[in-house]
Amino acid sequence: MCSSIGMEEVDLVIIGGGVVGLACAQFTTRAGRTVCLLERHPRYGTETSTHNSGVIHAGIYYPAGSLKARLCVEGRDALYAFCASHDVPHERRGKLICAGPADDDAELNRLLTCGRANGVDDLEIADRDFIHRLEPHVAARAALWSPSTGIVEAEALVRALRREALASDAMLLPATPLVGGDADAGWLELRTPAETIKTRAVVNAAGLYADDVSAVLGGRTFKIHPSRGEYAELVGASRELVNIKRPVYPLPAPSGEHLGVHVTPTTWGGVMVGPTANYQDAKDDHEGDRLPVDAFVEPTRVLLPSVRPGDLRLGGTGIRPKLSPDANAFSDFLIERDPQQPRLIQAAGIDSPGLTACLAIGRRVSELVDEVLS
Repeated sequence: MCSSIGMEEVDLVIIGGGVVGLACAQFTTRAGRTVCLLERHPRYGTETSTHNSGVIHAGIYYPAGSLKARLCVEGRDALYAFCASHDVPHERRGKLICAGPADDDAELNRLLTCGRANGVDDLEIADRDFIHRLEPHVAARAALWSPSTGIVEAEALVRALRREALASDAMLLPATPLVGGDADAGWLELRTPAETIKTRAVVNAAGLYADDVSAVLGGRTFKIHPSRGEYAELVGASRELVNIKRPVYPLPAPSGEHLGVHVTPTTWGGVMVGPTANYQDAKDDHEGDRLPVDAFVEPTRVLLPSVRPGDLRLGGTGIRPKLSPDANAFSDFLIERDPQQPRLIQAAGIDSPGLTACLAIGRRVSELVDEVLS
């Protein structure tokens, strides 16, 4: 801990120990620079980082030129390399984005055009025969085939990022929430339940609580809107019958960011169905007013007609930190030096594809940290 070595002043504090905060810790360390990470929970990555579909996205959905588009493509390649070199379970299996009988081919072509504009150059439109060869249980007359998409074990990724942050000599403080702060002549003072830490720069990677952290430190005003996604799981003989090898998605709505209830295999042999998307006030309510398992049957049968009601059970949930209260509006990542508090660097609103982009976000944040500390 910082106090255990008599340190009251550090160069940089990172607030938040999810995949983004841990990646920032790895990339911001330098010879002669002291970096300290505060995580409010006893364990790292216990919120959004490990409560998601575990998909490595290719970079198809996001507007060209947006941070989500650029950092997803950059982060995808970096994440595959990182997982391979750090023994993180992952597989590049590809993904099908499926069009059903009533779907318009124009939406498939729009996604193809958008993905190529973002630098995803291996996309192609697949016909029914191609789909049947890959996934014989999937019902679709056409699909967008994305070979670059994959799956990753998120909890193993968090552990690997933590090891790398420690190896880079970052100091990690679990169970250490930020409870207050002040600015003072070139320094920021951060108060935790145990101590006060003076620092020359702060990275706000606090996920669902990034708006609260920004307010405490005198940064710009914004609001995080929690959006809870719920999952079901295929169980028993149905899991073996369906035998999905790769993520299978429906066409998303033409506007908005929710990609639809999809079917995703896991690295440990399960099959997840979801997530749904529902805005709520609470940032920590994972289980209140859960959907019944029957609510997942019809969305699943759109992709897998052979699934029956008894083939599903309720799975986990995850809460995404959205910057927009409108489910039909695109909101980009917020990654910048704060305009009101120049020693504060925002890494906020990191919803999907934040897991895929975490290493690219860490690199971008490190450049901003270098500006502040130069």
